[in-house]
Amino acid sequence: MSLDPVAYLPYQDPDDFIREVTDLIWVDRSISFIRENYEPDSIVHGAYGTSTTRQEVIEGTLMRISATPDRTGQAEDVIWEARGDDAFLSSHLVLSGHLQTSSHSRTIANCLYRKGRMVEEWVVRDSLAGALESGLDLDELARAQAFRGYTGSWTEPAPSDPIAKGDSGVRPDDYRSEVETVIDMIQTVWNERDLQKVEKFFHRDLVLLTVGNRVVIRPEGYRRALLRFLESFPGGQFEIRDIQTNYDVRYAGLRVAVTWKFVGDYNGVPNYGSLTGKPVDVLGISQFTFHQGALVKEVRLWDDIALRAQIAGLRGDEPAAFSNIY
Repeated sequence: MSLDPVAYLPYQDPDDFIREVTDLIWVDRSISFIRENYEPDSIVHGAYGTSTTRQEVIEGTLMRISATPDRTGQAEDVIWEARGDDAFLSSHLVLSGHLQTSSHSRTIANCLYRKGRMVEEWVVRDSLAGALESGLDLDELARAQAFRGYTGSWTEPAPSDPIAKGDSGVRPDDYRSEVETVIDMIQTVWNERDLQKVEKFFHRDLVLLTVGNRVVIRPEGYRRALLRFLESFPGGQFEIRDIQTNYDVRYAGLRVAVTWKFVGDYNGVPNYGSLTGKPVDVLGISQFTFHQGALVKEVRLWDDIALRAQIAGLRGDEPAAFSNIY
């Protein structure tokens, strides 16, 4: 599918567009540029719910920059794919941290731009990494946050055929074999719990980067990381909400990004405090890298502090007296 330059001007391509616009807002602190970059009724699905106005984006960006003034970020990957001839969906993996320390965390922002303007976004941050590094009480931090809930497309049924059309619209039929592999893996390993099949899809020397700055290696490590999450929500299921692919040698070749929703009752192992028996609604994004037909890497993010906040709200916990943003 050819992409009209109107989708990314004045930059040379969507990759350059995303890198430069993100730096302008988050590194150069030109928060006012959001007014030019986002539509007035732009929709952002974040870990704490959905916002539906540009002003909410401006206020949220200001508060986050103010809370972490000594941190900066840079692009680690940009997986973009056309959505028609005047739009693209990007999956921007950002590595952020202090310039002279080893402290860092990751964010993935999936952004739908049409004619150079943001219309809808899905974003997840590894807030757990900063909280663990600072030694904060995770449950107290979560109680200081308000889970607002989701509206719009995130509340609608999952796309019936995400290869053809996701939440962001109709997608090109690129790299079908690899996309089918990822979908098969999610259904077989994540949803059907056939953990033995990890070796069917992944290279032996796989790497998983996930929340809390955890680095997981080998199929057995992958299995244990998945079990660690699922044990609290043993009946939960992953829905595929969107897919995009991109081949670029700068980012190790072919990558596939998947926006997913996890829904499951909190009735298993009480890793998030006392059980509620009520369902959680988790926004997550994974970026997969292929090598010689097999998956060799996954970056899997969701906001674990927001998940705790959602559970605390369902439990009716009293709000904490302070708030921190990571």
